[in-house]
Amino acid sequence: MKVTFLGTGTSQGIPVITCNCKVCKSNDPKDKRLRVSILIEFPDLTLVIDSGPDFRFQMLRAGVQDLDAILFTHEHKDHVAGLDDIRPFNYLLQKKINIYAGSRVQEALKREFSYIFSEVKYPGLPQINLNTITQEAFNIGNHNIQPILVWHHKLPIFGFRIGDFTYITDAKTIPPESIALIKGSKVLVVNALQREAHISHFTLQEAIDFVEEVGNPTTYFTHMSHNLGLHAEINKELPEHIHLAFDGLALHID
Repeated sequence: MKVTFLGTGTSQGIPVITCNCKVCKSNDPKDKRLRVSILIEFPDLTLVIDSGPDFRFQMLRAGVQDLDAILFTHEHKDHVAGLDDIRPFNYLLQKKINIYAGSRVQEALKREFSYIFSEVKYPGLPQINLNTITQEAFNIGNHNIQPILVWHHKLPIFGFRIGDFTYITDAKTIPPESIALIKGSKVLVVNALQREAHISHFTLQEAIDFVEEVGNPTTYFTHMSHNLGLHAEINKELPEHIHLAFDGLALHID
């Protein structure tokens, strides 16, 4: 399994022209973070978790030639706004894209992209197969996907475990039954927004503490605001088995 970080940032703290913070002024490409998304490739399956506003550029930048499915963690715009940009894959691959989302997320997609779901199908609209997921494990082809319930403040959202790989973003609270599903992962990706307390996201220290709680797997932090600080400086502070992810980072997981 190959895992590529398409984006490791967040809408919160997006640099603006007038910002003079050291992250915005950094020349290190690892400090340039697009909205969070991840690409997972098997020989027989290519999927993405979340398609935010930067989705089109992320897929072009990564040179993605195939796409079978998108899994959605939740319905916030920084995770779903790029859904329309599956059109080139529909056209070039001559197939629909499978969408996997909970019922609440599906309702949000139908509101935001009503034209996709209209009875009158205008030529060239995105073509999808909508699949409802719950907390129960499901298969995409030969690959088992285990949704993991986490809490984004008061909003229940999904992380996902695929084999020995677990991906979680936008978490603030993770219940014991979900922690049990995460334990034993060889590689963990989890959000770490900033140092300061936040109502709906792990801080850097909360993320570090969580990694210890689940058994200290090799871990990569994602969904990072520029308020977190410079990639090179923060990475030096972390335990040996924990790293900051960066856009374009590729992992090969057995």
